[in-house]
Formats: sequence, C-alpha cells, structure tokens
Amino acid sequence: MDAITAVGPEDHSDVDPSAVERIWQAAVHWYRAGMQPAIQVCLRRDGRVILDRAIGHAWDDVPVRTDTPFCVYSAAKAITTTVAHMLVERGVFSLDDRVCEYLPEYTSHGKDRTTIRHVMTHSAGIPFATGPKPDLKRMDDSAYTRDMLSRMKPVYPPGLVHIYHGVTWGPLMREIIDAAAGRSIRDILHEEILAPLNFRWTNYGVAAQDVPLVAPSHVTGKPLPAPVAKAFKTAVGGTPQTIIPFSNTPRFLTSVIPSSNTVSNANELSRFAEILCRGGELDGVRVLSAQTLRAATQQARRLRPDLATGLQPMRWGTGYMLGSKRFGPFGRDAQGAFGHTGLTDIAVWADPERALSVAVVSSGKPGPHREAKRYPQLLDRINAEIPRI
Repeated sequence: MDAITAVGPEDHSDVDPSAVERIWQAAVHWYRAGMQPAIQVCLRRDGRVILDRAIGHAWDDVPVRTDTPFCVYSAAKAITTTVAHMLVERGVFSLDDRVCEYLPEYTSHGKDRTTIRHVMTHSAGIPFATGPKPDLKRMDDSAYTRDMLSRMKPVYPPGLVHIYHGVTWGPLMREIIDAAAGRSIRDILHEEILAPLNFRWTNYGVAAQDVPLVAPSHVTGKPLPAPVAKAFKTAVGGTPQTIIPFSNTPRFLTSVIPSSNTVSNANELSRFAEILCRGGELDGVRVLSAQTLRAATQQARRLRPDLATGLQPMRWGTGYMLGSKRFGPFGRDAQGAFGHTGLTDIAVWADPERALSVAVVSSGKPGPHREAKRYPQLLDRINAEIPRI
C-alpha cells in the first residue's frame, strides 16, 4: 500500500494523531473494496490541514497524488451556489426575481412564473430535460442553450415540488448569471475567488492544455439494475456506461457546466469549504457575509427520495445540501454541516460546529456491490473522530 499512498503536509498539533489515523484507515478499508481506482481525502480543522492523503492509481501505471485533479461532478453545485449568493449579496440579482427577467425566452408552458429561488432550490419543475435531444457539441453555445431551455415543458408547476435537477440546474444557473452579471460565471469564479486565493484548479472545466493532467473516472462493478438504470438515464441523460466516458473527453472537460464539471482535488475542495466554514472569508478575501451564508443554509425544503440521495429524503438549504443526525450526505451526526455531493462517492462540506472542512474525492463510479457501505462508514468515522468545538 505504501507504493500507492501519497501524504501531503499535515499538522497534528491540535488534534489526536490516532484519530486522524483511524479516519485514514477507514479510507483504506474503503479502497480495499476494489471499486475505487483512486481516493483522496483532505480535512482541515480550524484552518490547519490535519489529513491530506491519497491512495490508488490516477492512471493505469501512475499512482494518485494529493494534488491530482479529477472531475468532481455535482460537487460543482456547492461552488456555483456560493457564487450565486455572492452575486445576490452584491445586488446583481435577487433570489425572487423571475428567470424570464434575465432570459426573456424562458416563458413557455408556465415557466414565466419560475424564480431564481425555484432554480436554486431544485423546484423549477424541470428535474430532467424534456424536448429535443441536446447537441452536446453546442454545450457552450449560450444562444443554443437558452433556446433549448425555453422549449422545455415543466413536469410540474414551478415551486410546487422539490426534485433534484441534476443536469438542468447547471445550464439554467450559467445562463442566468451570465445574463445578470454580463460576464461568464467561469470568469467571475476565477477573478473573485480562485485567483485572489491562489487556487490552481476548482473552476468549471480546464484549459485545453490541462486536459491530459485530469485523471479519468471509471465505471466499476456491476451494471445498475434495469429500473435504476432507466431512472438514472432519465435524470442525467444516459447510463453510467455512456456518461462517464463522455465526462473524460476534452469536449466535456473544457466546457462550462456549473452543475457537473468542476475539476479539482480533495485538498483544494477542502480549502474552498474552509471559506464556508469561516463564515464566507478566507485569508483576507471576503466572498460572502456571515449573514448571507446563514440565510443560504437555513432549511428551505425537504427533498423527496430520489437518485441524488440514495433514495432517502434529505434537508436542503438554498442550493446547499444540509447534513442531518441519523443519515445524510455527510455522514451521521452532521446536522450542522452543509455542502454538496458528486457522482459517485464524492463530497465536499463545511461543518462550523466542528471547525471542520472536508473533501472526499474518488474516481470509481460503481454500481451496487456488497461493500457499498464502506464509503458512508468513512464519513461517519470523520464525524465520530472530530469532536464539536
């Protein structure tokens, strides 16, 4: 295991080193299940990196490093949510503005009643794409995207039901923000947050020359059962066997998809979570006010069971997933945590009650298997070993 394990700089001065080791052994136990080619785990406690390790292979013969970048899929939504609330605080738009105020074509089939809050809380009524099959070659074409969004017919009226908008959320948020702010969300994220804080990765996609540096994701294990595969295809537009290989392509990795194609690693994601854990400020860069962040993380709606939650109900804020006591996206006993998960077995969250900022990244996208509980067991172990302050 030593040959395929990487350890970054860690500071155990204010934490029990044996607790850190027990957390890491839970990660190693998860790796031994054989479904994850590579795993990264990074924890910050009160700003100090107490664990930053990786295990496995990024490519067939290349061990993973702690700084190896991966696509982290829907963990992107935590970053987009942060950008959106930053812009709301600056008066660029209001959560209760109607989408059609910025996208005039977004009015058909009753969509004129849709507010930005509906979009942020996955209540816009378009949890999956309806209408013509999208041309993936035109993902970054704003006029084309807005036309496709305008054609969609909601499956329920805006605001009536809360169902996870896995892939429609990103194009909507991208176009709303681009129209309201007059510049790309990718540029906003880079100029306002990433560059001032010296992030190397963590934006939507990468430059063309960086594509070879991004480690691929892999479908592992058995295929999904037919009913689950059908639901998965409806939600995200394809099966894992088609979606995951496409997500490794230059076309996907150089696009701007605020719901799905952030490229990062556990260390940088944990550092982004540290912004949230500290009430919206890090290293002298104020991203959000503490008041804005408190409002964003108040429970807004309870999500009905669906694919996003392992068929369990979950608490939501305005864009952020919220932790819970008995079960949830960030393990048990995490009712003060908030962040987002990514496909599959990826999570980034802040837990201010513990002064804890966490990221777990993995490259395997497994179907059902006997050892699937090893991933949530790792999350439970993190919460068990790091006490509240």
